[in-house]
Amino acid sequence: MTGAGSPRRRALWYAALGALCVAILGGLATDLSEWYRGLAKPAWNPPDWLFGPAWTLIYALTTLAGVEAWQAASPAQRRMVGALFAINGALNVLWSLLFFRLRRPDWALAEVALLWLSIVSLIVYCGLLRRRTVALLLPYLLWVSFAAALNAAIVELNRPFGGPGA
Repeated sequence: MTGAGSPRRRALWYAALGALCVAILGGLATDLSEWYRGLAKPAWNPPDWLFGPAWTLIYALTTLAGVEAWQAASPAQRRMVGALFAINGALNVLWSLLFFRLRRPDWALAEVALLWLSIVSLIVYCGLLRRRTVALLLPYLLWVSFAAALNAAIVELNRPFGGPGA
């Protein structure tokens, strides 16, 4: 069955809804305020306009990976797939909250290690279910690795954080 109510289409809708929620919450947490614009950034910092398209592509690929893994999984494995994606989504949003809303790039740098590990967990677990998911999730891992290096450079160039007026 390939109609609107097919299991594949339902999985795609649920995965897309989850990715959209993470994208919206992360976007709402991202504040490109004067504080952010005033931070010293390394010369290799990408232009602000690049982040939106990069995250859109990553969310699309991650959604497809979730659907692929879900379809290949048993009911018990589906619970694990859902849990891994939920944890990853929460960590993704938390990074934005720490960095932009709390203005704590240092805390965000510590948290990005957990986000990175959650992506590795997704790659390993989903890759066991369907190998193609590895290729779909790899850009996410690479982007977050780059973002972590950028986060570290921003911390180094701007420390300390959390003082008066933070």
